[in-house]
Amino acid sequence: MKRFLALPVFFFAAVLLQAETIKMKDGSLISGSILSQTQYTLNLATSYGNITLNQREIEQILPDKHRVVLKGGSQLIGVILDLDEFNLKLQTEDGATVNVDMPQIVSIEAYDYDRGQNAQKEFVEKTQQAQAAQLAAAQAQTQGTVAAEGGLTFDSDINQVFDSKEATVVNGAVITPTGRVQEAAAKPLTDEEAFLQGAKPAQAPKQYTEEIKKELLAENSGKKKDKKALPKESDFSKYFALQLGTRLTDLKLDNSSRGDYWTADDNAIDVGGSAIAVNGKFLWRLRDSNFWLGPTLGFSNIPNNSFADKEKTAVDDPSRYPDPEVKTSGRVLNLGVATHYYLTPKSRFAFYLVGTAGLEMLKLNYRGEIQSHSFSSNGLSLSAGAGVETWVDDLMLGVEVREIYAKRGGDLSGSADTNLLITLHTSWKF
Repeated sequence: MKRFLALPVFFFAAVLLQAETIKMKDGSLISGSILSQTQYTLNLATSYGNITLNQREIEQILPDKHRVVLKGGSQLIGVILDLDEFNLKLQTEDGATVNVDMPQIVSIEAYDYDRGQNAQKEFVEKTQQAQAAQLAAAQAQTQGTVAAEGGLTFDSDINQVFDSKEATVVNGAVITPTGRVQEAAAKPLTDEEAFLQGAKPAQAPKQYTEEIKKELLAENSGKKKDKKALPKESDFSKYFALQLGTRLTDLKLDNSSRGDYWTADDNAIDVGGSAIAVNGKFLWRLRDSNFWLGPTLGFSNIPNNSFADKEKTAVDDPSRYPDPEVKTSGRVLNLGVATHYYLTPKSRFAFYLVGTAGLEMLKLNYRGEIQSHSFSSNGLSLSAGAGVETWVDDLMLGVEVREIYAKRGGDLSGSADTNLLITLHTSWKF
């Protein structure tokens, strides 16, 4: 029979279920798809053509059996009860039910009931020739139609199928001709002999069943394995991540040095807030260690803020001389080097330490009613923190928390030196 390797499960299941094996009373075995059948006949489509079989000559329609070859050479024979993308449920010849994980299966083949393709081809050809000869003989004769009890009719087609002939009278005696004499079929092979043809004769099918039962019990003992194994960390040398989160910026603007203007109550104005942060990094593994190193680029906005400026020479009368309104916004750009050190690289959840060093460039836009300008603060930026990642199919999802250190100067000297950055990220290892 035709072999089927480990194909996608739905296509695979559809192919396996379409063949039937018919066992004849003379020991012959013929495989094909049943086109139709009645009380007297069965029409079968085989690989060598369509034939009509006599129901009286059929001993049994054998169940669909398959041979399952597993990793390591073990094999199972039985009827497939259920099949999905993770598991195959098989009823073996001794009546036991076995569940097999799909990754353990090397191939699945239709069970070879027959004695090989040549024997099947010979049987089909002989049957077709005999039926063609009977049809030609039937057409040469004119036969009536006899009404049978129950309304059934028997004509030349029934005679053809059952190989019957009309009785004749010779010298007053009725002579009933004998039916077609079939050629004696060769002694059929046993199921085990047919199965072992073309396969290495290692053990009997029942022994295969006992061995695979032991293997499955050994694998399922202890901690249950995941359906899909985690990728091996040693297979990757490059890492790329995209991060999105928030940066809690603490910025204070001291406007007292600007000529005629001064900040309310001589205090610095809060121009910071929660900023949207976007980062990216590309890292390389350092040899076979848990250290990864590479460049990183980050961007975050400074949210919009507004406040009222004070003029030293103006009368403090808001109804007649309102204080001018000032609006601020800006951005922060980080360019540097990042490093990861993985604490649990082989676990489902990989925890790591992260650090960065580089240049931070901050620009704050000051937009007043009379004039506008900007403040800048550039300098060294350092950060340290921790993160965790987990595999989801072929990519990783994670979260990272870092404390960023950056010293401010000039009009922003009253700002905090540290800010907190929290991001979610998607990463790829390749």
